[in-house]
Amino acid sequence: MTATLDEVAIRVTALHKSYAEHAVLSGVDLEVARGSIVALLGSNGAGKTTLVRILSTLLSADRGTAIVNGFDVSSQPAQVRGSISLTGQFAAVDEILTGRENLVMIGRLRRVPEPRRSAGELLARFGLIEAADRRVSTYSGGMRRRLDLAMSLLGDPPVVFLDEPSTGLDPEARLEVWQSVRDLAHRGTTVLLTTQYLDEAEHLADRIAILHQGRIIVSDTLAGLRRLLPAATVEYVERQPSLEEIFLALVGHDRDTGQKTGNREETR
Repeated sequence: MTATLDEVAIRVTALHKSYAEHAVLSGVDLEVARGSIVALLGSNGAGKTTLVRILSTLLSADRGTAIVNGFDVSSQPAQVRGSISLTGQFAAVDEILTGRENLVMIGRLRRVPEPRRSAGELLARFGLIEAADRRVSTYSGGMRRRLDLAMSLLGDPPVVFLDEPSTGLDPEARLEVWQSVRDLAHRGTTVLLTTQYLDEAEHLADRIAILHQGRIIVSDTLAGLRRLLPAATVEYVERQPSLEEIFLALVGHDRDTGQKTGNREETR
């Protein structure tokens, strides 16, 4: 049964895109339910970023249709741009300005009513209040990424595209970004994220779509994808902690203050 437009935030049908003789998208079909997180997986060059650029009106498809928040990407690009926010692989923040100044500047550019009030609310929401009036050049990678996400939410866009949001971040910063993405969906925002990290998709996504050779070859929940493989056998093994678990246990991290919380003695 096909979902209605009220239930679907993004609908892509038979989308094609080629560069010269090279076909990048060869009939992509995809639906993203409102208020959900969908992870788009694929190898380098699979076309993930191309698809996001088409959906965000930065690139034209050769043929096929794409509907975002009820608007046709091809014939209603202004309405689509008013419905979305796009966050690329690297944080697009001004390092000379403070976190608050970055938010206020973007709020004014987007004609958000009371930009300073909106900036304050987003700083609190993303755990950046204590760092709000510091220059962004002093921020950690995770803090910059959270600020970038906060800036993308000015004006409350119903659909957010995240293109490899945790690229280049350390384990602590990745966890911070993951929590921020979960918070978006909990508040009703639709999130389409591209990633090469399988664990990122596993931790965040309600549904996972795999783009391969220009097509979506499967789109399902993690549980549904697991059913595609033979039934698991039960084995009793000693589970060793992962390196990421060891790292986080040793250093600890306080999201709001950026202070380490590990139980190491201070060197005297």
